[in-house]
Amino acid sequence: MMLARAREWAERPMLRHWRDGAWQRVLWGEFAHQVAAVAAFLRAHGVAPGDRVLIVSENRPEFPVADTAVMAIGAVSVPTYTTNTVADHAHILRDSGASAAIVSTRRLAERVLAAAAESGAGLALLLCCEDPPAAPDGTAAHRWAEALASPGDLAMLEAEANAAPGTRLACLIYTSGTGGAPKGVMLPHRAMLANREGVRVLAERLDFFGERYLSFLPLSHSYEHTVGGFLLPSLGVEVVYSRGADRIAAELQEMRPAVITAVPRLFEVLRARMLAQLEKEPAFRRRLFERAVELGLRKMDGPPLGPLERAQDAVLERLVRARVRARFGGRLLALVSGGARLDPDLSGFFLALGVPVIQGYGQTEAGPVVSVNPPWANRRHTVGPPLAGVEARIAEDGELLVRGDLVMDGYWNNPEATAAALRPAAGDPPGAPPWLHTGDIGAIDPDGYIRITDRKRDFIKTLGGEMVSPAKIEGLLMAEPEIAQAVVAGEGKPALVALVVPAEGMEGKVAEAIERVNARLSAVERVRRWTTAEPFTVDNGLMTPTMKVRRRAVIERYAPVLERLHRRE
Repeated sequence: MMLARAREWAERPMLRHWRDGAWQRVLWGEFAHQVAAVAAFLRAHGVAPGDRVLIVSENRPEFPVADTAVMAIGAVSVPTYTTNTVADHAHILRDSGASAAIVSTRRLAERVLAAAAESGAGLALLLCCEDPPAAPDGTAAHRWAEALASPGDLAMLEAEANAAPGTRLACLIYTSGTGGAPKGVMLPHRAMLANREGVRVLAERLDFFGERYLSFLPLSHSYEHTVGGFLLPSLGVEVVYSRGADRIAAELQEMRPAVITAVPRLFEVLRARMLAQLEKEPAFRRRLFERAVELGLRKMDGPPLGPLERAQDAVLERLVRARVRARFGGRLLALVSGGARLDPDLSGFFLALGVPVIQGYGQTEAGPVVSVNPPWANRRHTVGPPLAGVEARIAEDGELLVRGDLVMDGYWNNPEATAAALRPAAGDPPGAPPWLHTGDIGAIDPDGYIRITDRKRDFIKTLGGEMVSPAKIEGLLMAEPEIAQAVVAGEGKPALVALVVPAEGMEGKVAEAIERVNARLSAVERVRRWTTAEPFTVDNGLMTPTMKVRRRAVIERYAPVLERLHRRE
């Protein structure tokens, strides 16, 4: 697919990245010739169909070139996070049996070599974009420039890639996981192609062709790997690799993207910044902003606006919403939430201000996109209807089940976990295809829209036997501007307690925020005791690389603190 697009669009821009103090473009034709060269190099150095190849890199053009080259020769791409520790890499090397690694920097190469030594998994080949470190006997270390100098046969490679069956394994995506050792999700080519076909209708209706996508999530994440790495480029969207969270505001103005993907944490940060800035504005401007949000929510949720309110709303469209959209570059067609569930109150805030938020649902095990809320029929309390070709149903215990070509083949080297995740549903006839048991609790409305309420395994069962959703409570807490992060605990205890990370400068106002949230909760859901905690970050191991809090890790690390809170209760 990618090489065919390159033949059609050889002179069109495919990628844009920051290097040597300026934005650099990669044309589709350049991309394809680099893929052919790297594919030839890998073959010449013993990489064969079915071999696993580790890719450790920031978002940069070398990543999709390597990724596509690996898959084109029938090998299996194993993209992993640059934030992985030596132990993380060792687990993946040992589990996947990768025989080669493609790494962006010398520092990351040193970490991968240390992991290979620790795991006992011998790497036959190390390819590094910088001068590689000294490698042990048995590992051939080469520089990326050597691979690009290899004589590639693009026409032959495209013919081979086109002949590849959809059932062939394309990649192993190791789940970052909020607890437990990462499992290798086996995604065949058909799963990624099914995702593309499912999203194509949405992209064509929004007219993405020729627009820009600001890539922020790491390409090693399943969503970005499929959507930013293959799906959007194949639909004619130019991908711009962001320089990082601290540069996004400037990049929005400079690049004026039509599509952005962000994790819910970034939505929270953006809202907090907007509200903090609003506090510095005159009272009449604050009132205009609040009225714009109020009427925007009414337009979505009802009751309908009256004649005077419609007139007010039209004025606020120019005075407030147009200014908000301008902060995103002025060309935004889709601000996509990925990586975790987006609280409806948070999405509602941006939608009410005219920002086209698209909330969907997915899992690494499902290609990864399962459903999308179409902007022209957005129901913000849901994650939209399933993509074309995707079946969804709710099991007797409330778990969401998914079936279709987008579903994984299973977990690498883990038949027990595969059997638990892929199995028939109650009442299915013998021989029926298995369903992916997502582990998420939800519902499907009469129009087919899916609503996700919680993770099946994350429910808290209190001492009194009540089942409580921590995600609901944590979402409400983090929707308050005074609270940046929160984890609720109380398994087997008489009441709930919480660890709270205050927003910057808001330490003295957390109690008020918790009181407001408790007023909206039932008695069993209320937070009875709480204490502040240091921020949960990737560096301290309490967040995944996609900014999801590792609840189990937080609760384990703060176990003595939580126990003291429970004793006080």
